[in-house]
Amino acid sequence: MLIPQELPYQRVLLDSLVVAVTFAITSFFIRTLRIKRAGERLPPGPPGHWLFGHVLPRSHAAYHYSELGKSYGPVYTLRYGSKYVCVITGHRAANDIMVKQSHKLADRPRYIVAGEILSKGMRILATRAGDRLRRLRGSLHAILQPQASIAYVPMQMKHAQNYVLDILEAPEKHLTHAKRRINKGTARLGDALRPGAYLIESYPWLRYVPGMTSKLEMWHQEELNLYRGQVEAVKQRLAKNEVQPCFTTYLLEHQEESGLSDDELAYLAGSMFGAGSDTTSGVLGFFVMAAAKYPDTQRRVQAQLDAVIGQDRLPTFTDQDRLPEVWAYIEELFRWRPVAPAGISHAATEDVFWGDYVIPAGTEVVGCHWAIARDPDVFPDGDTFNPGRWLDDKGQMRTDLRFFNWGFGRRICPGQHLADRSLFITIALTLWAFDMSEDPAHPINTMAIKDGGLAHSEQFAVRFRPRVSELREKIASYQPEAE
Repeated sequence: MLIPQELPYQRVLLDSLVVAVTFAITSFFIRTLRIKRAGERLPPGPPGHWLFGHVLPRSHAAYHYSELGKSYGPVYTLRYGSKYVCVITGHRAANDIMVKQSHKLADRPRYIVAGEILSKGMRILATRAGDRLRRLRGSLHAILQPQASIAYVPMQMKHAQNYVLDILEAPEKHLTHAKRRINKGTARLGDALRPGAYLIESYPWLRYVPGMTSKLEMWHQEELNLYRGQVEAVKQRLAKNEVQPCFTTYLLEHQEESGLSDDELAYLAGSMFGAGSDTTSGVLGFFVMAAAKYPDTQRRVQAQLDAVIGQDRLPTFTDQDRLPEVWAYIEELFRWRPVAPAGISHAATEDVFWGDYVIPAGTEVVGCHWAIARDPDVFPDGDTFNPGRWLDDKGQMRTDLRFFNWGFGRRICPGQHLADRSLFITIALTLWAFDMSEDPAHPINTMAIKDGGLAHSEQFAVRFRPRVSELREKIASYQPEAE
């Protein structure tokens, strides 16, 4: 009697599937029991399904977290599959947990899509604590500290000038002008960081289903090839002495001492540039929205610009200490429309204590920037754009008020100083150059915000009117000074 040759193979496949499913279920219950026992004093949250936990938000997780905070307090717990997430929605709680106990939250959770598949562990935002993170952050420290940011003044000034000139040329494309340097990889990352975007994050075993990650693997290779090509172009210009000092140049010159591999260097340079472009473009979109929707706040800044700068020269970095109204405007933009509304998750490496509650090691902890920015005890009338809340009675920046736009503790964005300066000069120059107003025929919906890990507005119409005579000529004839 002949026995079909495929029978043993089918039997092995079936046995393997049974073992895999059994292992996944067993692991789930062991992990759930361990965390439940360790976290019997976790801050309470809404009831969820006994097996699956809570339902992942379909969109705009920040709004979902914020609403739950109104019912369950400034700190509460959710469970997605076997993963426990502690959500912080209060300003004081964020300071007590994310800032004062930041040494316990210096790790990231396991980002399967954004970290392991799309980035292969090389993107600093999603890199787990350890040797690689130390090497990546060490490479950034010297070049991104406040004193070193002066080296970027000419480039940042040029980008600000180009932004204004682009608006003069095509004002209806103001959002496009801000986003022109963003690549597809950055947009994909923003989507991957969005809570609920990929079921794999809650059920990791799904990544082993054939074909489940093939598109993600292809995207990773596309992005890596892009970053490799960018570094190679800088190398070629360096060999010909045709390149000015820049971020990638510094990394190449110090690669041996930093211990970065070629791909780690390429990812660090490319992803930092992409992230910087993405965040600043998002803020600029909301800046134009706020200026048009709240014209009184716009005129207040312009009054100070006229008093300090006049209309015969451009604002420069040397003016920043005399323009607190501009800085207050920027801080309020961060609060009103945070860069990462739902926050970027941390992982507790040891037990975190808050009041009578314990957040056990292994728990994912996220500070919801959208909710924190609307804490009524700190930011009254939080939905209103009001830069004046950041100024004291002498018109200077308050020292007793802060927001956490760039993150918390040891995982704070390493490029924050560079981003702040870039936004300062671009916003100062744009407010100096234009009056922005809402088109009555096309009212602005300030809640038209795209769903993603990083915030961007939907398209909206704005009227730009030059407020400086011979604006194009003054922009074009600008000569940089020592700054």
